[in-house]
Amino acid sequence: MPIGPLMIEHRLIEKIVPIIQEERKKIKEHNKVNPIFIDKTVDFFRMYADRTHHGKEEDILFRELENKDLSAEHQKTMDELVEEHVWARNTVGKLLEAKDSYAEGNIEAIQDVLELLEELSNFYPKHIVKEDEHFFIPVMDYFSQEEQDKMLDEFWGFDKKLIHEKYEKLLDELKG
Repeated sequence: MPIGPLMIEHRLIEKIVPIIQEERKKIKEHNKVNPIFIDKTVDFFRMYADRTHHGKEEDILFRELENKDLSAEHQKTMDELVEEHVWARNTVGKLLEAKDSYAEGNIEAIQDVLELLEELSNFYPKHIVKEDEHFFIPVMDYFSQEEQDKMLDEFWGFDKKLIHEKYEKLLDELKG
């Protein structure tokens, strides 16, 4: 089933939550932010959670569901999931801005970093439960086995392109 890879990706995303919680303790204890930790966390959320994972959901699964006659409940849930993805993108962007503000000497940005890390670590477990337990499995009934197989193939092709996309963007950034 095409939801298999999405659910496997959830297991990796879940692993960042305790790491974030531990880093929050260190920030509170030492009253300082580790900018490298934040940069790596932002990269994880942007490249893996958003581009890789949400990308497959939005660009493939949700696109295909748009062609189906969804129940009102499933349509509502899908709309909520899209809104949650937007929220997550915006929150990760704010985290990077808070880290940059801290790096420029704004000590008050520590509180922003703490709050944003907490928001993200609270958000993802609930979001994952919503997808895994209340959306992914039921919406597979809208697809034939052939449609599911085609979607799964498209997921694999999507992943293959990502590494090239990431480093083409990096080269563009280096060019200035």
